[in-house]
Amino acid sequence: MAFDKENKLWLSGNEAIALGAWEAGVRVASGYPGTPSTEIMGNLSRYEGVYTEWAPNEKVGLEVAIGASFAGARALATMKHVGMNVAADPLFTAAYTGVRGGLVILNADDPQMHSSQNEQDNRNYAFAAKLPLMEPSDPAEAKEMMATAYRLSEELDTPVIVRITTRIAHVKGVVTKGSQCEVPEPSMAKSPAKMVMLPGNARVRRVAVEKRMQAARDLAETLAENRIEPGSDKRGFITSGVPYNYVKEAFPEAPVLKLGMVWPLPEKMIRDFAATVEELIVVEELDPFIETHLKAMGIACRGKDLIPNQGELHSFIVRKAIAPETIGEVFAPLELPMRPPNMCAGCPHRGLFYGLSKMKDVFISGDIGCYTLGFLPPLSAMDACVCMGASITMAHGMSKALGKAGEGKVVAVLGDSTFMHSGITGLLNLVYNNSYATVIILDNRTTAMTGHQENPASGHNIRGEEAPALNIELLCQALGVKRVTVVNPHDVETTRKVLKEEIAIPEPSVIISRAPCVLLPEEVKRKKPVYFTNLDNCTGCSLCVQMGCPAISWTPLTSEEAVARGYRDKQKGFAQIAEVQCNGCGQCACVCKFDAITRKEAK
Repeated sequence: MAFDKENKLWLSGNEAIALGAWEAGVRVASGYPGTPSTEIMGNLSRYEGVYTEWAPNEKVGLEVAIGASFAGARALATMKHVGMNVAADPLFTAAYTGVRGGLVILNADDPQMHSSQNEQDNRNYAFAAKLPLMEPSDPAEAKEMMATAYRLSEELDTPVIVRITTRIAHVKGVVTKGSQCEVPEPSMAKSPAKMVMLPGNARVRRVAVEKRMQAARDLAETLAENRIEPGSDKRGFITSGVPYNYVKEAFPEAPVLKLGMVWPLPEKMIRDFAATVEELIVVEELDPFIETHLKAMGIACRGKDLIPNQGELHSFIVRKAIAPETIGEVFAPLELPMRPPNMCAGCPHRGLFYGLSKMKDVFISGDIGCYTLGFLPPLSAMDACVCMGASITMAHGMSKALGKAGEGKVVAVLGDSTFMHSGITGLLNLVYNNSYATVIILDNRTTAMTGHQENPASGHNIRGEEAPALNIELLCQALGVKRVTVVNPHDVETTRKVLKEEIAIPEPSVIISRAPCVLLPEEVKRKKPVYFTNLDNCTGCSLCVQMGCPAISWTPLTSEEAVARGYRDKQKGFAQIAEVQCNGCGQCACVCKFDAITRKEAK
């Protein structure tokens, strides 16, 4: 955060949302880390007077926020788009109960799937759950919209969804810092008819939901976040969120109806705007959400017949789709080279997946995390990946489908945070129903993929304070697992031996692969011995290269070059370690059979 004399801040969308939540008087915030939403909680935890926490999963996080709301506090739950699927159970019922203190659910969608397994459009949740949804178009608006969302939540007695996308989350903009508003102190108040969703109460609340949605429709007509921007073109646009910026860039002279509240829609405002233009075009990312509802209203418009329904948009796509005869080089996007992702040098997951890569007859059921990169060459050691925690349940299902034929061939792999998110119940089910699958928990002491957030096994909370650390071994035993083995994945040979033994056992077993993430601050600071290549001993077998470590490079040789270097004429090349990248994990030394990789002591 950078302040100037006028109290202007240069903030990302996530930072701006955290500031907006604090200014709105949020007292309790709970979330699960998930890109692109993660930094909201991290930044909010730095503000005084706000209780923040990392929840084990999004369902828990939303339920915590609902409880705080019932106590009269303004509350926030944060999650990425797939996290909304996990939180859907309380979400739909919270629409019935309503709130006491304002409740905002911050949802971050990921068009283009920059770090996600799908690109679902969560505006559909607002429609299905009958909840208001707001969508900012830049960091400044995101900050201000938090205050509006809390006001609407309390005025309409409803949770409010604020939907952002990756672009809003991570782009930076100028934001004006305000002051924290005054809100009532939390208090205990019982209202069982409103908060106890037995069928008799729920039926009454169902009627209240419809009354509230009508009130929201009326309010949408005058809400400042919904506005008409006049223009000189005969073609008019309806848009929201990030696509608003693309429309303004591509067609600066066009009239625009910018929607800040995307659900419910301001029907009268839309009809009035549509009557002023000869052609109406809806520009939105992913699903034709606005377009569909406009057509249901009987309003003629175009949208997804022109605009792609996949990936992110930008001004060039919008201009080319609508007025292809007018595009020029000024709109053409730059084609940037691709850089494939890779596990870091010294990543503990590499040693584990190297062992699995040698077991060609084993089906590896994967999960969501850094370790999903085990799918990529040269390791190529993952055969399925669906959602958080599904590795265990899919492996169990496979074991039941295959029967005896699958014994010794089914493995589930997931991280420590993922295990706590939604793997525990899967393991319970696996043991209870007598599966033979082997579960491998990759315990790197943090939630690494999203930027090293704490979790219940890390020993610290979101504020860095000491917290009880879950003992994963004892938990697995308590769930009924009789065989629990801990390995150091940097010891590649021992890890391979344990993998072979445990996977072959026709009963449930758990292997805990335990070594800290190399990017943890304490690991980065630690002075470690590195390794270098003794080229005199290198035979060009390429076993070390097959581990896929970015610190190891391969230099190919012709027969003539090999001989000139003193090698056999059949040697195809040699491997070399970039010592500046090496962090001394020793995995490569474990697989080298020719003493070509030597340890250099730390200075």
